Amino acid sequence: MTERKPVGVSFETWIDRQIREAAERGEFDDLPGAGKPLPDQGGPDDDMWWIRQKMQAENLSFPLPGTLALRKDAEDSRAAALRARTEAEARRIIEELNGRIREGHGKPLSGPPVFQPLLEVEEVLAGWRAAHPVEEAPAEPQAPAVPPRRRSSLLRWIRRG
Repeated sequence: MTERKPVGVSFETWIDRQIREAAERGEFDDLPGAGKPLPDQGGPDDDMWWIRQKMQAENLSFPLPGTLALRKDAEDSRAAALRARTEAEARRIIEELNGRIREGHGKPLSGPPVFQPLLEVEEVLAGWRAAHPVEEAPAEPQAPAVPPRRRSSLLRWIRRG
């Protein structure tokens, strides 16, 4: 497409000719995804599809109003505490969340009026303990008592000789 559009030729005609000539030269052969449907087609029309796709690719989420963000943070923190490796780590996660909830109670947050109560640390830890039962080390099996071996008479005979 290094060629300039000639004067007097409509723009659409000039574009169509450029595409046709490129196709005849085989410049569109072996393109990735050739012959496959376009992804995410057939769904409802969405003017923000590209933003949603980019946010999904970057593992981002839409910003929530303050009150709803705090509620989502509480749900995520509870789940993270239940997945924690140690009880101390689970306790730390819940206590940090409760600190953020206390801050939220002390200042006005945007969004619908949603009151997020503090999470009960011991209740969450009880759930953690139920998901992570303590495995007791099995008792070491005692070796069966072996009676002292008696030397065979052949060995005694060889040693005498």
